[in-house]
Amino acid sequence: MPSSKSFPQEQRGVAFGMAAALCVTLLVSALCLYRGAATTLSPSERLIITAKADVIVMVWLAATIANVARLRFFSPDDIAGSGAGVATPQVERARAILQNTLEQVVFALPVHMSLALLVASSVPLTLALAALFATGRLLFWIGYARDAQARAFGFALTFYPTVAGLLVLVVESVKQSL
Repeated sequence: MPSSKSFPQEQRGVAFGMAAALCVTLLVSALCLYRGAATTLSPSERLIITAKADVIVMVWLAATIANVARLRFFSPDDIAGSGAGVATPQVERARAILQNTLEQVVFALPVHMSLALLVASSVPLTLALAALFATGRLLFWIGYARDAQARAFGFALTFYPTVAGLLVLVVESVKQSL
């Protein structure tokens, strides 16, 4: 749906949403890394905790797949699938949300698992990353139908925490190799 806002106005709104999500990510990550410093769990224990937390990440992927299937099932124009013709706007929007969620899941899961294996103090961080992922996906899904501004915070709240986890991995890898 085309926005009635001007492009610069829309850009400012997107930038604000992304900056707000970055601030939340930095705050939560810093608190988790600080709190995780005293953790003495083994890598296998950290991996089990992270795998349990990441169930919520996988639930979001399943939800977006199910949403596309649900919309197709109840639409005479879409029931034949994407190879049968042009999808309705509702199915196109649901497929876009599914595609973005799939991309985010593919990025998040290996980062979370790597943190669990390689960073001794990672448990609070990986739990927070999974929670931020779930919150971000919800806000992205809700905002997607409106406009880029409405979905920016949710997108960034899903993406930036994973980037933060990746940066922690890079720093930890450099520290370990010195």
